[in-house]
Amino acid sequence: MTATARTFRRPARLRTALLALPIAATALLGGLASPAEAATAKAAAQRPLTCQGQGIDPTAKLHYQTQIFIKAPLSVVWRTHTDVAAWPKWQAAVTSMKPLTPGPMRPGSRFLWTTPAPATASTPATTLDITSTVQDVRPGQCTRWMGPAIGEGLRIDRGTHVWNFIKVPGGVIVRTEESWTGAQIEADPATAIRYLAPGLDQWLADLKAASEARVCQH
Repeated sequence: MTATARTFRRPARLRTALLALPIAATALLGGLASPAEAATAKAAAQRPLTCQGQGIDPTAKLHYQTQIFIKAPLSVVWRTHTDVAAWPKWQAAVTSMKPLTPGPMRPGSRFLWTTPAPATASTPATTLDITSTVQDVRPGQCTRWMGPAIGEGLRIDRGTHVWNFIKVPGGVIVRTEESWTGAQIEADPATAIRYLAPGLDQWLADLKAASEARVCQH
């Protein structure tokens, strides 16, 4: 984490890799979804993610974008996503959740949650306390929130997380993008992306499993 020249070179390679991720996700969808769903995913993957015109932190050196097809009604997927109090029931990575603002998700809503962070070469294993504040919501279409994540020996100054929901024949394409900023993150983005990317992929997989299970129960 101390080699300045190496730190400056890595983001360029990471940005190149990250730009290819939506295309790879679209190719995957092409094998799992109908031609109409795959075409919709391809068109969507060419656009940056925003909610009410706002996206991730444009200055962030580290970000990741991914997507998934969920075979469930939009109403079910949206309810599963926005009911933050129930996240620990279907996300193993969310070890606790405390909504700080009553009522449905809306701009200004805040929630405090925890997630484990494994040890790295320079930081110990810890639990991150994350305070998220919702910035933008368009019901059934998108959400955007941001906030710090703080643990013992580890700090993400600000994570900015955008979600898009696209209704397609047979279900919903969910796209998500997150950026991280902070001195520790920017000092070694190659290590950080090893945790950000799989974390978002797993979040989508869990959202898919939870939403589709709700459909099967009815």
